[in-house]
Amino acid sequence: MPMKKRLPVLLLLLSCLASQADRAARPNIVLVMADDQGWGDMAYNGHPHLVTPQFDKAAREGLRFDRFYAAAPVCSPTRASVMTGRTPNRMGVFKWGYPIRPQETTIAEVLRENGYRTGHFGKWHLGSVRNASPASPGANGFEVWASAPNFYENDPIFSFGGKAQQTRGESSMVTVRLALSFMKKAVADDRPFFSVVWFGSPHGPHQAVARDRAPYQKLPERDQHFLGEISGMDRAFGVLRDQLGEWGIRENTILWYCSDNGALPRVGSTGGHRGNKGKVYDGGLLVPAILEWPARIKAPRVTRMRCTTSDIYPTLLEITGAKPEKQPVLDGISLLPLIDGKSEQRAKPLGFWDAPRPGIGTPSAKWMRELLDAQAGGEDLQPHASSLKAARLPDPKHPLDSFPGHAAWISGDWKLHRIQGGKSGNARWELFNLASDHQEEQDLLGREPKRAKQMQGELDAWLQSVARSFNGEDY
Repeated sequence: MPMKKRLPVLLLLLSCLASQADRAARPNIVLVMADDQGWGDMAYNGHPHLVTPQFDKAAREGLRFDRFYAAAPVCSPTRASVMTGRTPNRMGVFKWGYPIRPQETTIAEVLRENGYRTGHFGKWHLGSVRNASPASPGANGFEVWASAPNFYENDPIFSFGGKAQQTRGESSMVTVRLALSFMKKAVADDRPFFSVVWFGSPHGPHQAVARDRAPYQKLPERDQHFLGEISGMDRAFGVLRDQLGEWGIRENTILWYCSDNGALPRVGSTGGHRGNKGKVYDGGLLVPAILEWPARIKAPRVTRMRCTTSDIYPTLLEITGAKPEKQPVLDGISLLPLIDGKSEQRAKPLGFWDAPRPGIGTPSAKWMRELLDAQAGGEDLQPHASSLKAARLPDPKHPLDSFPGHAAWISGDWKLHRIQGGKSGNARWELFNLASDHQEEQDLLGREPKRAKQMQGELDAWLQSVARSFNGEDY
């Protein structure tokens, strides 16, 4: 073949190879999160009754995290940490219902600027999902979204880009079907996608459908519904996982699953750890977590390295090579060395601060029904007041010498607690070795004065940094 005729063929081949290399460098990303599933609320973590075959299979075939921490012991703050890589108090997301600040840089914004299709499906709880909300998914980098302002039950009403629509079906399956529709379009367009799938289960009130309650018929009705909601998530997760395989994209898709806080009291399981949802002890922070990425994780592994939801953002940045225009201080670290099997040691301690702020009520079903009815009548509703104020900075600023609430600092296997009752109250301290005392019962503060002093200094410096961020010094 003459060289002139060969040239277009060679160029086409090189173009195809470059396109393949680009796709390999930019994997698809799916983040799935449960709402109130504790560390022990998995069959693979030893729950005596749960049936979770899909989660169990993923845990057997991917990277299973046995020491994965939510950044906060309640929902909205943890979700803010996923979006930003930062501890949630830096942006004023102190408790449930607080909106994310518009000034923050989110993972959806960065990935969208780097060629990803971005979609959010399910629970948002970082602000109003109404039109013109500065704290909606659409205002935070998601080009497609079908979202609820808080947890939701079966037949949920979602906000589709600001337009309320009634859906039908089991809540987790509805969410996955919507996400798959978005992913299918991205696959057809040969575009990498970033899809966030945040279930509304197993948050109360628990309303499992009959097929998901069936394995638990011998248990009390309360347990049937709670465990049935987890089985519903498991079933939906399996549909999502299988569809990635059917499309032929599972190999280079990151599928990352976790929960937003520790176990619910009474019905949930912490797996024997102290505390539960709302507490800074490990029972309120440890959550189940699984990461699958067959192209990079060739063999199943279990890690006991302590990781957190704040690590998701920097990990995805390093994997994709995406760089934000301006990056404020991060609390998370990239887990790519762990994913590649090169390191099992965390170089940066973990900080937590549960401040004594009241949550903001977010009655999702009521608000979405109001929006649906208003829009059906040709009207719209303004975003909620808290979201309209999301960009405001504190005035007066938060002091740098008082940190009321419950804070903690984990360095290696050591966990230091700082508990301050009021604005001017003195802090009391506790120190535990998590390697030998996972129930955090044996306070070693008096036996380890040197270690305690060092960790106290580190925690105080971190709390000051968080307060500076909250005051607006990062923007």
